[in-house]
Amino acid sequence: MRKRLLGCVLALVAIALGRTAAAASYDYYATGDTHGGGATTTTPGLLLMGGGDWVKPAFKWFAAQAGHGHIVILRAMGGGELHDDFTAVAGPVRSIETLVFHSREAASDPRVLEIIRRADGIFLGGGDQSNYVRYWQGTPLNTALNAHVRAGKPIGGTSAGLAILGGYSYGSMDGDSLQSPKALRDPLGPGVTLVRDFLHLPYLANVITDSHFGVRERLGRLVVFVARLSFEEHNPEIVGLGIDEDAALCIDAQGLARLYTINGGYAWMLRPQRMAELISPGKPLGFKDVPITGIGTSSILDLKRFTVDKPAFHWIASAADGVLTVHPAVDAPAL
Repeated sequence: MRKRLLGCVLALVAIALGRTAAAASYDYYATGDTHGGGATTTTPGLLLMGGGDWVKPAFKWFAAQAGHGHIVILRAMGGGELHDDFTAVAGPVRSIETLVFHSREAASDPRVLEIIRRADGIFLGGGDQSNYVRYWQGTPLNTALNAHVRAGKPIGGTSAGLAILGGYSYGSMDGDSLQSPKALRDPLGPGVTLVRDFLHLPYLANVITDSHFGVRERLGRLVVFVARLSFEEHNPEIVGLGIDEDAALCIDAQGLARLYTINGGYAWMLRPQRMAELISPGKPLGFKDVPITGIGTSSILDLKRFTVDKPAFHWIASAADGVLTVHPAVDAPAL
């Protein structure tokens, strides 16, 4: 009898320790009525934000797509401070819950998965996208995020959160933030860490996204990403989509996208529809006449056909000897 009692006590202790360990693998913050019913109606939508300050009209659009219901913010750093930020730009919603991941273990936690299942809209914060890849790819959470999208609910992300929304992603898996000159000098080098088979979002299957685009001079590396993926996937239809800071691209259920900005930024679409002339280990990229289309606040991007109505500019980029040169095809803002 005493042994049986001791066994029960030890089992309870083990369960308690397991719960403590699970809780330690993530932090949880909440405001609003998290236990009430969700939105009556949600509408599919993708919010692609390039980092920087939050763009108010874009987040109002996102909240409306989520039916002003339960919003879940996913992060791998920081705390619950985005609650107030989200409410300030998006307006009232039923609740906001934030999960801050510290390990891969949290991506299998039943409580986490239930929060994701109940979410009407999910937003991925900034930070280091390699953490998202390491913590989420191939986990039950990964499955739940894709199920959320299939259910017709909106999802979005900023900075690192944007980086993983494409059908292909730059994972920054080596701990370094790849600079354009390094990428152009060695497009097949180990620093070009590209991720496949992660999130599967409508209209983005052949797209790789990039953030903080103009201010961090990422055009060269996006040219490399598109060239390398086209080469490795034997697919000339790979598209690069860069988003400037303080800018957000809102994609509706029909695949039509509008840009909202604070400081006059752009989205940048690269669609060569052909392979690079030279892409070889240890050699600089050779890629001539890559078309770049600027998407401004008056533009409409059709992601079913990758056409742009009222483009902000057309540029032509060429990579050779580790250098990217850009020439405007029509009047365009300077680099």
